[in-house]
Amino acid sequence: MRKTLDFLYDGAAALAAVFMVMLLVMVMLSILGRQLHFNVPGIDAYAGYMMAGAGFLALAHTLKRGEHIRVTLVLGSLTGAWKKGFEVWALFAAACLAALSAFYSCKLAWQSHAFHDISTSNDATPLWLPQLSMALGTVILAVAFIDELVLELRGQRIVPTSDEASRNE
Repeated sequence: MRKTLDFLYDGAAALAAVFMVMLLVMVMLSILGRQLHFNVPGIDAYAGYMMAGAGFLALAHTLKRGEHIRVTLVLGSLTGAWKKGFEVWALFAAACLAALSAFYSCKLAWQSHAFHDISTSNDATPLWLPQLSMALGTVILAVAFIDELVLELRGQRIVPTSDEASRNE
């Protein structure tokens, strides 16, 4: 099961990287269009879709690598059962919020599909297509938080620490 979950998180991160490359392509195409006097309809909207997709798809991988922002002021002063209790509470609350976000993201994409909702820009993209990346990213994030909660309850959770604080100036 661990290999499957890690593959899911890594796959979402790889897809986020593809979205980032596509974002670069959209921006470069927009720049070239201005310089060479041609227009690609909806290029700004597509760049926005790629940016949102990259952000949402990278959430779970970022969480599992310990790169999400954590406020550890209180946790750093706790030990033993109090620290474990706060960790479990925080992970449970985060899992609930991520599950709600996933539910409503999926509902939004489904409703956009059902109502044939389209972009208001001149490309008229069906909105459920770019909303799929948001829905997929939030579902995978909810799975990741539940995974972290289960690992914490089993006493198997290893909290990766970021060395960003050592790089601050």
